[in-house]
Amino acid sequence: MRQLTALDAQFLNVETATTAAHVAGLAILDSGEGAVNRDALASLLLDRLHLSPALSLRLAEVPLGLDRPYWTQDDAFDIGNHLFELTLPQPGSDWQLAEVVAELHARRLDRSHPLWEMHLIHGLPEGRVAVYTKVHHAAIDGVSGAETLATLLDLTPDGHLVRRQEATPPAGPAPSKCGVGREGGDGTSREVVAGRGPGVVGMLAGAAARSVTQPVRAVGSAVRMAGDMDAIPLASRLPGAKAIARAARVMSGQRRDRPELPSLAAPRTPFNGPISARRHVSFGSLPLKDVKNVAKANALSVNDVIMTLCTSALRAWLAGRGALPEEPLVVAVPVAVRKHGARDAAGNQISAMIAPMPTDVPDARERLRLVGATMRRAKRRFALAPATWLQELCSLLPAPVTALATPAVFRLAGMALPPVNLIISNVPGPQFPLYLCGGRVLSYYPMSVLTDMSGGLSITCFSYDGMLDFGLVACPERVDDVWSLLRHLREALEELLDERVGDEFRDGVGVDPVSCELPQVLLVDEDGGEHGRRDLQPRRVAAGPG
Repeated sequence: MRQLTALDAQFLNVETATTAAHVAGLAILDSGEGAVNRDALASLLLDRLHLSPALSLRLAEVPLGLDRPYWTQDDAFDIGNHLFELTLPQPGSDWQLAEVVAELHARRLDRSHPLWEMHLIHGLPEGRVAVYTKVHHAAIDGVSGAETLATLLDLTPDGHLVRRQEATPPAGPAPSKCGVGREGGDGTSREVVAGRGPGVVGMLAGAAARSVTQPVRAVGSAVRMAGDMDAIPLASRLPGAKAIARAARVMSGQRRDRPELPSLAAPRTPFNGPISARRHVSFGSLPLKDVKNVAKANALSVNDVIMTLCTSALRAWLAGRGALPEEPLVVAVPVAVRKHGARDAAGNQISAMIAPMPTDVPDARERLRLVGATMRRAKRRFALAPATWLQELCSLLPAPVTALATPAVFRLAGMALPPVNLIISNVPGPQFPLYLCGGRVLSYYPMSVLTDMSGGLSITCFSYDGMLDFGLVACPERVDDVWSLLRHLREALEELLDERVGDEFRDGVGVDPVSCELPQVLLVDEDGGEHGRRDLQPRRVAAGPG
């Protein structure tokens, strides 16, 4: 059994009536001629449950909340508590799908069961189906979430049948397959236990022991965190923060200079402040090839270009509402520090880079250059000394105090002084097709968490099979039109392509200013003969409505 880490427990503590702390993904599949159905999904999940610890472990709370919870095996596991299905009304548009997913995403998970749900959604046009899956952030991070997803997917349409024949039944009691589950409930979880819990006496004894050593551990966390003081939102703005950070690093023997960071003061925007319990989502895709071409032409990484596209889209959205700040937005970029065996360790092994994004710069090419320079500086600093301040910050106070104080601190920060404007995350995925129960996965749109502190908008990107799949989650009281941000992402890429970063994709690319149709590519042969046109974006990845 393993107790939740302080960071894992924090994802439980942050949940309130307006905050649900799970991460999710929306997969669009072809139906595999009806092969993707509830029975097939149930069989697949039960066959492979043992491959993903987070899916079969439930939360074991310490009495009176005196310590962080534990993970324990759910001996009464019932697939009916986790797998659901529904059908969209006709015509089954992306807007209708987004409304249903937004409602599901707003609901907290039931903490009395393992903290995940899967929803099979029928009614999409052309025989497609959608699978929306959410898992509590206390149980997985971005990398372990991708690993968990991989255990359910296959490289061939019949892979699930072959693996079922070759599978060796796991030791121990098999999870129950009977029962009918109900959607909704309260929820959060975090920490792994590969067996039964320690019992009430064991939990209380552990809590007593940790309460005695808490002051010593808190001092150690504060000292280690001081070395990153110039990289921590809000703390970096205190007088003398950089001098304190340098002194702390020298005292701890870290004598290598770290790149200086720019100001991390987050300006006020419409999407910062306390959030409501409602959610809106949007999703869409961009061609990965075009993004790679922009990156190659400018000696940048794909992630640099993605950050630039997000920067440009945010600038356009804010400018359109007369709310563009004069200062750069400050974003948090999650960074995985998980080394090996992601599936073998439930929970979070992440840190974060905090960086200003040049939303105040009007020229697209200059924004691209500045984003590249900013991210290079942040990456160099992270490579020299991976930031641990996020984990250390969560370890400063005793568990009962942290659990009580976290919601109030997050709410107060959202109202008074937000540390960041939003979170932007990019998770790399496979560049080949995958299959679920015989149906090909066409797109996979990731979706993340909103909190009072991080604001009413999050942008997450997943690269899969030649495309960049974007999932946007917003609080409608903070962001009135989340679909327009997808349009701005498309326009940002077109703007970089039109800057002749490469002749091969400027020619024949354009937007009709009247019809607002997607840009098209002119198809020609080697002799220059025309053979029609096609959309720049393949149909499966039209970047959403609008």
